[in-house]
Amino acid sequence: MKLVIHGAQDLSDVPGLEDYAGEFELAFAADAAALEAALPGAEILLGWNFRGRELADAWHSADALRWIHWCGAGVDAVLFPGLVESDVVLTNSRGVFDRAMAEYVLGLILAQAKEFPATLDFQEKREWGYRLTERVQGRRILLVGVGSIAREIAKLLQALDIEVRGVGRTARDGVPVFGAVVGIDTLLEEAARADWVIGVLPETEHTFSVFGANFFATMKSSARFINIGRGSAVDEGALAAALTGKTIAGAALDVFRTEPLPAEDPLWNAPNLIVSPHMSGDYRGYLDDVFALFISNLSNYLEGAPLSNVIDKRAGYVRD
Repeated sequence: MKLVIHGAQDLSDVPGLEDYAGEFELAFAADAAALEAALPGAEILLGWNFRGRELADAWHSADALRWIHWCGAGVDAVLFPGLVESDVVLTNSRGVFDRAMAEYVLGLILAQAKEFPATLDFQEKREWGYRLTERVQGRRILLVGVGSIAREIAKLLQALDIEVRGVGRTARDGVPVFGAVVGIDTLLEEAARADWVIGVLPETEHTFSVFGANFFATMKSSARFINIGRGSAVDEGALAAALTGKTIAGAALDVFRTEPLPAEDPLWNAPNLIVSPHMSGDYRGYLDDVFALFISNLSNYLEGAPLSNVIDKRAGYVRD
């Protein structure tokens, strides 16, 4: 059975793969040309570079492909029409990054409430910048997106006695980690009452610029915005304007429309904005966990058992 590893040059790039090298015909494809050459006859593709978009151009060479496992939570890089319309099953690495991203969000909330960036600035200037900061207990936080990452965030926030509400495509009951899950049609109404709004949306045709000028204008002037979902969900110019005009109190972005964020981008100078390089889900050893999930799913595939984390290719995410 032929297995193509997209985004890797050899066995050393994928921890643990050497243990299975004798069981499959392995082909490594670090770039578009190598991928096009490797795909003929391949039944499985392991997408090791979750940002890689070369598959669309090489798709005509996929004559035997049945399953793609993507090593990120987001799969927007491979949701091109040819794959969406095909019978090829697409799975992702949902679950691997949930706890790390939840901890990262918690860290950002505390950093904003306790003014850690200002404290570091005072330290750099050797100034004794005594001031009062905020408590997070009893605050209201709105999670836009209610998938597995959002649920893990909600679980941590509830432990701090924070009121947590979620926004999904439609309202629903039976999600105990949220005080309530409301529909996206009530987003502005909910945002107007929140102390923090956290974006945890996948990239789909319905999520582009969800967080735009009207959204930020609706938020309280004391509220803050965090986005760890996809950069395309944020109108970055509108956010920069909201921060500059003090429409909102602060923001933190871990994802951007263009990555890496260009050095000349005005977001670097936006006031009260924490910028991080798409790292909220990555932790020391995460690649081992990503590969372990793939191997578990590979066992299911070989045994004819149902695969986990199957993407609804038209929706763009795993349906619960």
